Amino acid sequence: MVNINTVYTTVLYILNKEQRGYVTPAEFNSLATLVQDEIFESYFPDGNQVNRQNQNNTQNDTEFFNMFKDISYKLYPFERTASFTYNAGAGILGWEYTGAGTIFKLGEIISTYNTTNPQYDSITELASQSDFSKITRSTLTAPTMQYPLCTTGTGPNNSVLIKVSPQPNALNVNALFTPVVPEWKFTTGSLGQYVFSGASVNFELDISEQTNLIIGILKYCGLIINDPTIIQSAAAEAQEVEQNIKS
Repeated sequence: MVNINTVYTTVLYILNKEQRGYVTPAEFNSLATLVQDEIFESYFPDGNQVNRQNQNNTQNDTEFFNMFKDISYKLYPFERTASFTYNAGAGILGWEYTGAGTIFKLGEIISTYNTTNPQYDSITELASQSDFSKITRSTLTAPTMQYPLCTTGTGPNNSVLIKVSPQPNALNVNALFTPVVPEWKFTTGSLGQYVFSGASVNFELDISEQTNLIIGILKYCGLIINDPTIIQSAAAEAQEVEQNIKS
């Protein structure tokens, strides 16, 4: 987790060092969300690229220098069991996500069938709605308790909806969640100044991402205050860091 006040004060210090302008808390919060999402979503193509190096036996796999494991480690805080409840409402008839947070990706789905001797806890294959419809209608390919099939859709209030065939008694879903929205909150001092509030929401990213957050926010700050030199410097620094990581 990265302290949002540290990031904001560092950004302001760099901008003000040469009198290059000021970024308000509202502007900073918008940029903070944008940059955090960019970094979070970069883990997936980066992880895929590093995994190809693993397959070619060119990736360093020593204890503290395995980049694939490092990227996976950064995703651990966002991986947890998602709470799904069966909704038997008209036109729904599926397992609806009822938990807190926003699901980014679905992982392993386990369907539980409370049959007597034995009980089945079956890995459930995820299919497109078109394939799900074709497979479940065919007597030759119809899913079973040992090999269930599911598809996703949109439930009430744009919630995630999972339909499973055959219908299980319980559903256990592993998922990745998006980071919470960071926010630098403040109170107003006697002189009208912004005073940091302890109710602020920190970045959920790993502490190793602090420098990348600062560089990314500075890049967009250059657009706000119309200073191309900041954009160029931040972009060059970000490219150097990325090349060093991937090389």
